[in-house]
Amino acid sequence: MEQADRIDAVQRMQDYIEENLHNPITLLDLSRRAGYSPFHCARFFKELTGKSPFEYIRARRLTHAALVLRDENVKVFDVALDFVFDSHEGFTRAFTKEFGITPRQYRKNPPPIRLFMPTPIRITYLYAMKGDHQMSKPSATNTVFVQVIERPERKLILKRGITAREYFKYCEEAGCDVWGLLCSVKEALYEPIGMWLPDTLRTPGTSVYAQGVEVPDTYTGVVPEGFDLISLPPCKMMVFQGPPFEDECFEEAITDLGEIMKTYNPELFGFQWADEDAPRFQLEPQGYRGYIEARPVRPLNK
Repeated sequence: MEQADRIDAVQRMQDYIEENLHNPITLLDLSRRAGYSPFHCARFFKELTGKSPFEYIRARRLTHAALVLRDENVKVFDVALDFVFDSHEGFTRAFTKEFGITPRQYRKNPPPIRLFMPTPIRITYLYAMKGDHQMSKPSATNTVFVQVIERPERKLILKRGITAREYFKYCEEAGCDVWGLLCSVKEALYEPIGMWLPDTLRTPGTSVYAQGVEVPDTYTGVVPEGFDLISLPPCKMMVFQGPPFEDECFEEAITDLGEIMKTYNPELFGFQWADEDAPRFQLEPQGYRGYIEARPVRPLNK
Protein backbone atom coordinates (compact mmCIF):
# COMPACT_ATOMS: atom_id res chain seq x y z
CA MET A 1 0.00 0.00 0.00
CA GLU A 2 1.36 3.43 -0.95
CA GLN A 3 1.96 5.94 1.85
CA ALA A 4 -0.47 8.38 0.26
CA ASP A 5 -3.19 5.70 0.39
CA ARG A 6 -2.52 5.12 4.08
CA ILE A 7 -2.72 8.84 4.78
CA ASP A 8 -6.05 9.11 2.98
CA ALA A 9 -7.39 6.08 4.86
CA VAL A 10 -6.35 7.47 8.23
CA GLN A 11 -7.88 10.82 7.33
CA ARG A 12 -11.16 9.07 6.59
CA MET A 13 -10.97 7.37 9.99
CA GLN A 14 -10.21 10.68 11.71
CA ASP A 15 -13.21 12.25 9.99
CA TYR A 16 -15.45 9.37 11.04
CA ILE A 17 -14.31 9.67 14.66
CA GLU A 18 -15.07 13.42 14.74
CA GLU A 19 -18.53 12.78 13.31
CA ASN A 20 -19.34 10.10 15.88
CA LEU A 21 -17.81 11.15 19.21
CA HIS A 22 -21.24 10.79 20.84
CA ASN A 23 -21.86 7.35 19.34
CA PRO A 24 -20.25 3.92 19.80
CA ILE A 25 -17.33 3.42 17.38
CA THR A 26 -15.87 0.03 16.58
CA LEU A 27 -12.77 -0.92 14.64
CA LEU A 28 -15.09 -2.46 12.06
CA ASP A 29 -16.82 0.91 11.65
CA LEU A 30 -13.45 2.55 11.01
CA SER A 31 -12.35 -0.14 8.59
CA ARG A 32 -15.52 0.29 6.56
CA ARG A 33 -14.94 4.03 6.30
CA ALA A 34 -11.23 3.55 5.48
CA GLY A 35 -11.78 0.76 2.98
CA TYR A 36 -9.25 -1.66 4.47
CA SER A 37 -9.31 -4.59 6.88
CA PRO A 38 -9.57 -3.91 10.63
CA PHE A 39 -6.06 -5.33 11.10
CA HIS A 40 -4.47 -3.00 8.56
CA CYS A 41 -6.49 -0.02 9.78
CA ALA A 42 -5.37 -0.47 13.38
CA ARG A 43 -1.75 -0.89 12.32
CA PHE A 44 -1.30 2.10 10.06
CA PHE A 45 -3.55 4.34 12.19
CA LYS A 46 -1.11 3.92 15.07
CA GLU A 47 1.91 4.26 12.78
CA LEU A 48 0.71 7.64 11.50
CA THR A 49 -0.97 9.15 14.59
CA GLY A 50 1.08 7.62 17.39
CA LYS A 51 -2.08 6.31 19.08
CA SER A 52 -4.21 3.22 18.61
CA PRO A 53 -7.74 3.94 17.38
CA PHE A 54 -9.08 3.27 20.88
CA GLU A 55 -6.55 5.62 22.52
CA TYR A 56 -7.27 8.31 19.93
CA ILE A 57 -11.05 8.05 20.32
CA ARG A 58 -10.83 8.17 24.11
CA ALA A 59 -8.51 11.21 24.03
CA ARG A 60 -10.80 13.10 21.66
CA ARG A 61 -13.88 12.27 23.73
CA LEU A 62 -12.16 13.37 26.93
CA THR A 63 -11.08 16.63 25.27
CA HIS A 64 -14.62 17.44 24.17
CA ALA A 65 -15.96 16.40 27.57
CA ALA A 66 -13.50 18.78 29.25
CA LEU A 67 -14.72 21.68 27.12
CA VAL A 68 -18.34 20.90 28.01
CA LEU A 69 -17.48 20.76 31.72
CA ARG A 70 -15.58 24.04 31.41
CA ASP A 71 -18.25 25.97 29.52
CA GLU A 72 -21.62 24.51 30.49
CA ASN A 73 -23.52 23.92 33.73
CA VAL A 74 -23.83 20.14 33.45
CA LYS A 75 -23.52 17.09 35.66
CA VAL A 76 -20.41 14.95 35.37
CA PHE A 77 -22.59 11.84 35.04
CA ASP A 78 -24.48 13.29 32.08
CA VAL A 79 -21.25 14.22 30.32
CA ALA A 80 -19.89 10.72 30.90
CA LEU A 81 -22.94 9.15 29.25
CA ASP A 82 -22.97 11.69 26.43
CA PHE A 83 -19.43 10.70 25.46
CA VAL A 84 -20.12 6.97 25.59
CA PHE A 85 -18.49 6.10 28.91
CA ASP A 86 -20.17 3.18 30.67
CA SER A 87 -20.10 4.71 34.14
CA HIS A 88 -19.34 7.80 36.18
CA GLU A 89 -16.44 5.95 37.79
CA GLY A 90 -14.91 4.88 34.48
CA PHE A 91 -15.16 8.41 33.11
CA THR A 92 -13.60 9.87 36.26
CA ARG A 93 -10.67 7.44 36.10
CA ALA A 94 -10.05 8.13 32.42
CA PHE A 95 -10.38 11.92 32.81
CA THR A 96 -8.04 12.00 35.80
CA LYS A 97 -5.45 9.87 34.02
CA GLU A 98 -5.60 12.07 30.92
CA PHE A 99 -5.54 15.49 32.59
CA GLY A 100 -4.30 14.99 36.17
CA ILE A 101 -7.47 16.37 37.73
CA THR A 102 -10.89 14.86 38.42
CA PRO A 103 -13.80 16.04 36.26
CA ARG A 104 -15.59 17.35 39.35
CA GLN A 105 -12.57 19.44 40.38
CA TYR A 106 -12.11 20.63 36.81
CA ARG A 107 -15.72 21.72 36.47
CA LYS A 108 -15.46 23.75 39.67
CA ASN A 109 -12.18 25.52 38.88
CA PRO A 110 -10.76 24.67 35.42
CA PRO A 111 -6.99 25.19 35.10
CA PRO A 112 -5.21 24.98 31.73
CA ILE A 113 -4.90 21.33 30.68
CA ARG A 114 -3.40 19.63 27.66
CA LEU A 115 -6.35 18.95 25.40
CA PHE A 116 -5.79 16.50 22.56
CA MET A 117 -6.16 18.63 19.41
CA PRO A 118 -4.62 16.62 16.56
CA THR A 119 -3.94 18.14 13.18
CA PRO A 120 -5.69 16.29 10.34
CA ILE A 121 -3.21 13.67 9.20
CA ARG A 122 -3.41 14.74 5.56
CA ILE A 123 -2.20 18.23 6.48
CA THR A 124 0.55 16.89 8.75
CA TYR A 125 1.99 14.66 6.05
CA LEU A 126 1.51 17.05 3.16
CA TYR A 127 4.18 19.26 4.68
CA ALA A 128 6.58 16.34 5.08
CA MET A 129 5.80 14.99 1.62
CA LYS A 130 5.30 18.20 -0.31
CA GLY A 131 8.19 17.39 -2.61
CA ASP A 132 6.49 14.15 -3.65
CA HIS A 133 2.80 14.91 -3.25
CA GLN A 134 0.91 16.89 -5.85
CA MET A 135 -1.14 19.56 -4.13
CA SER A 136 -3.90 21.46 -5.86
CA LYS A 137 -3.63 25.21 -5.98
CA PRO A 138 -6.06 27.50 -4.19
CA SER A 139 -8.20 29.97 -6.03
CA ALA A 140 -6.16 32.47 -8.02
CA THR A 141 -8.25 35.34 -6.68
CA ASN A 142 -6.35 37.85 -4.57
CA THR A 143 -9.44 39.32 -2.93
CA VAL A 144 -8.47 40.13 0.66
CA PHE A 145 -10.62 41.68 3.38
CA VAL A 146 -8.77 44.27 5.50
CA GLN A 147 -9.94 45.88 8.73
CA VAL A 148 -8.41 47.60 11.75
CA ILE A 149 -9.39 46.35 15.20
CA GLU A 150 -8.68 47.52 18.75
CA ARG A 151 -6.89 45.26 21.21
CA PRO A 152 -7.38 46.26 24.87
CA GLU A 153 -4.77 46.19 27.60
CA ARG A 154 -4.35 42.48 28.25
CA LYS A 155 -1.99 39.70 29.20
CA LEU A 156 -0.51 36.96 27.07
CA ILE A 157 0.16 33.38 28.11
CA LEU A 158 2.83 32.12 25.74
CA LYS A 159 5.24 29.28 25.17
CA ARG A 160 8.55 30.37 23.70
CA GLY A 161 10.74 28.34 21.35
CA ILE A 162 14.50 28.56 20.91
CA THR A 163 15.35 29.68 17.36
CA ALA A 164 12.06 29.17 15.51
CA ARG A 165 10.84 31.75 13.03
CA GLU A 166 7.91 29.69 11.73
CA TYR A 167 5.36 27.11 12.84
CA PHE A 168 7.01 23.84 11.87
CA LYS A 169 10.38 24.67 13.42
CA TYR A 170 8.51 25.83 16.52
CA CYS A 171 6.75 22.46 16.82
CA GLU A 172 10.15 20.75 16.71
CA GLU A 173 11.37 22.94 19.56
CA ALA A 174 8.29 23.33 21.77
CA GLY A 175 6.24 20.26 20.86
CA CYS A 176 2.92 19.94 19.08
CA ASP A 177 0.75 19.82 22.20
CA VAL A 178 1.06 23.51 23.05
CA TRP A 179 -2.07 24.36 21.06
CA GLY A 180 -4.26 21.96 23.00
CA LEU A 181 -3.26 23.52 26.29
CA LEU A 182 -3.88 27.04 24.98
CA CYS A 183 -7.34 26.01 23.76
CA SER A 184 -8.23 24.93 27.30
CA VAL A 185 -7.74 28.37 28.90
CA LYS A 186 -11.22 29.32 30.07
CA GLU A 187 -10.44 33.03 30.47
CA ALA A 188 -9.14 33.44 26.90
CA LEU A 189 -10.24 36.65 25.22
CA TYR A 190 -9.85 35.19 21.73
CA GLU A 191 -8.74 31.95 20.11
CA PRO A 192 -5.05 30.96 20.44
CA ILE A 193 -2.54 32.53 18.08
CA GLY A 194 0.79 31.83 16.48
CA MET A 195 2.87 34.98 16.63
CA TRP A 196 6.07 36.73 15.67
CA LEU A 197 7.41 38.57 18.70
CA PRO A 198 9.09 41.97 18.44
CA ASP A 199 12.51 42.24 20.07
CA THR A 200 10.96 44.12 22.99
CA LEU A 201 8.94 41.03 23.98
CA ARG A 202 11.63 38.41 23.47
CA THR A 203 13.94 37.10 26.16
CA PRO A 204 17.58 36.15 25.48
CA GLY A 205 17.97 32.80 23.75
CA THR A 206 14.32 32.50 22.69
CA SER A 207 12.55 32.37 19.35
CA VAL A 208 10.87 35.00 17.23
CA TYR A 209 7.91 32.67 16.63
CA ALA A 210 5.80 31.51 19.58
CA GLN A 211 2.28 30.42 20.41
CA GLY A 212 0.00 31.89 23.03
CA VAL A 213 -3.43 33.09 24.06
CA GLU A 214 -4.54 36.51 25.27
CA VAL A 215 -6.36 36.79 28.61
CA PRO A 216 -7.78 39.77 30.55
CA ASP A 217 -5.34 42.17 32.17
CA THR A 218 -6.79 41.06 35.52
CA TYR A 219 -5.84 37.40 34.94
CA THR A 220 -4.48 35.74 38.08
CA GLY A 221 -5.01 32.13 37.09
CA VAL A 222 -2.57 29.31 36.59
CA VAL A 223 0.39 29.81 34.25
CA PRO A 224 1.38 26.36 32.99
CA GLU A 225 4.92 25.16 33.65
CA GLY A 226 7.26 26.31 30.90
CA PHE A 227 4.97 29.17 29.85
CA ASP A 228 5.34 32.91 30.46
CA LEU A 229 2.74 35.52 31.34
CA ILE A 230 3.44 39.00 29.97
CA SER A 231 1.45 42.23 29.75
CA LEU A 232 0.47 43.84 26.47
CA PRO A 233 -0.61 47.49 26.15
CA PRO A 234 -3.63 48.58 24.11
CA CYS A 235 -2.94 48.63 20.40
CA LYS A 236 -4.48 48.59 16.97
CA MET A 237 -4.11 45.62 14.63
CA MET A 238 -4.63 45.59 10.89
CA VAL A 239 -6.25 42.25 10.09
CA PHE A 240 -5.94 40.60 6.66
CA GLN A 241 -8.32 37.78 5.71
CA GLY A 242 -7.78 35.86 2.49
CA PRO A 243 -10.35 33.91 0.47
CA PRO A 244 -11.49 30.42 1.54
CA PHE A 245 -9.17 27.59 0.49
CA GLU A 246 -8.98 23.80 0.48
CA ASP A 247 -7.50 22.68 3.80
CA GLU A 248 -4.68 20.85 2.03
CA CYS A 249 -3.62 24.15 0.42
CA PHE A 250 -2.89 25.96 3.69
CA GLU A 251 0.74 26.70 2.77
CA GLU A 252 -0.24 28.36 -0.50
CA ALA A 253 -2.91 30.38 1.30
CA ILE A 254 -0.35 31.60 3.86
CA THR A 255 2.19 32.43 1.16
CA ASP A 256 -0.35 34.25 -1.03
CA LEU A 257 -1.54 36.46 1.82
CA GLY A 258 2.04 37.07 2.93
CA GLU A 259 2.94 38.40 -0.50
CA ILE A 260 0.00 40.79 -0.40
CA MET A 261 0.93 42.02 3.08
CA LYS A 262 4.53 42.67 1.99
CA THR A 263 3.43 45.29 -0.51
CA TYR A 264 0.35 46.61 1.24
CA ASN A 265 0.48 50.30 2.12
CA PRO A 266 -1.30 50.94 5.45
CA GLU A 267 -1.34 54.66 4.71
CA LEU A 268 -4.38 53.92 2.52
CA PHE A 269 -6.23 53.62 5.85
CA GLY A 270 -4.30 56.44 7.56
CA PHE A 271 -1.97 54.12 9.48
CA GLN A 272 1.67 53.11 9.62
CA TRP A 273 3.19 49.79 10.69
CA ALA A 274 4.03 49.64 14.39
CA ASP A 275 5.75 46.28 14.79
CA GLU A 276 7.13 47.08 18.25
CA ASP A 277 3.66 47.69 19.69
CA ALA A 278 2.51 44.07 19.73
CA PRO A 279 3.18 40.65 18.21
CA ARG A 280 2.20 40.13 14.62
CA PHE A 281 -0.06 37.07 14.73
CA GLN A 282 -1.79 34.40 12.69
CA LEU A 283 -4.93 32.43 13.47
CA GLU A 284 -5.10 28.70 12.87
CA PRO A 285 -5.44 28.20 9.09
CA GLN A 286 -8.97 26.95 8.47
CA GLY A 287 -10.04 26.75 4.85
CA TYR A 288 -13.69 27.68 5.31
CA ARG A 289 -12.85 31.18 6.59
CA GLY A 290 -9.65 31.93 4.69
CA TYR A 291 -6.23 32.49 6.18
CA ILE A 292 -6.09 35.34 8.72
CA GLU A 293 -3.05 37.30 9.82
CA ALA A 294 -2.73 40.62 11.69
CA ARG A 295 0.03 43.22 12.04
CA PRO A 296 0.13 46.11 14.54
CA VAL A 297 -0.42 49.65 13.25
CA ARG A 298 -0.50 53.17 14.61
CA PRO A 299 -2.38 56.21 13.26
CA LEU A 300 -0.22 58.43 11.09
CA ASN A 301 -0.90 61.48 13.21
CA LYS A 302 0.62 59.93 16.35
